[in-house]
Amino acid sequence: MRTRPAARAGQYAALLAYLVFLAFPLLWLLSTAFKPPRELGSPHPAWIPDDPTLANFRQAFDEQPLPQAAFNSLIAALSAALIAVCLATPMAYVMARQRSRLTRAAAGWVVVSQAFPFVLVIIPLFLVLKNLRLIDSLPGLVMVYVVWALPFALWMLVGYVRAVPVELEEAAAVDGAGRLRTLVSVTAPLLGPGIVATALFAFITAWNEFFFALVLLKTPEKQTLPVVLTHFIGAEGVADLGPLAAAAFLATLPSLVVFAVIQRRITGGMLTGAVKN
Repeated sequence: MRTRPAARAGQYAALLAYLVFLAFPLLWLLSTAFKPPRELGSPHPAWIPDDPTLANFRQAFDEQPLPQAAFNSLIAALSAALIAVCLATPMAYVMARQRSRLTRAAAGWVVVSQAFPFVLVIIPLFLVLKNLRLIDSLPGLVMVYVVWALPFALWMLVGYVRAVPVELEEAAAVDGAGRLRTLVSVTAPLLGPGIVATALFAFITAWNEFFFALVLLKTPEKQTLPVVLTHFIGAEGVADLGPLAAAAFLATLPSLVVFAVIQRRITGGMLTGAVKN
């Protein structure tokens, strides 16, 4: 009992240190985005700019097609998230409810597939997309994002499905509901937080993805935001730091906004209201 306050204080201190560690890059990026060129080259950088300016943001929009790149990233990320969730939900239901060698093998393959590095799969994916004539196109990029996000999305949703009491589905079966009707009317509504969390994961992964977009997209008008950000780095490797920081800060905002809007659904109880009185 005597050590409990000290342990709690240590937990809060560790949590505060972790939050500072996570917030430092974003705060420094924000500070850099508003600094004029003379402060960016200062040997003693400050957190708060002495003379904040919006010139870096104007220069970033003037030099690169950021709105078009952001639109491309949004289309690719939203499409990949929706398709991955729609495919993973019924697959996760089968894997969670039908225990067999096939489902166990599928679960093992899901885990193993997450260990594949990008470099190992990019050549086969490139050849497949080339045969389908989807190189340098957003539909081809969306297909790659779905393939890459589907295993982990499936793994996440399997855990959520297993957390749904089987008794609810048995009661629906007694009332005459089939498998499909049970999945749509009983199980799927209870998977709301899990589906939202999975879609958020797929969206953020696709929004921030760089390697596949760099290899598959060559037309400037079709490139996504992470690829366009590299254009602020010159041929000699010298970065235009102010505009780059401004553009990078704008690129992080959608992920932060999406997470802030739906974080209550992610942390909420999955089975709220599922038990009948």
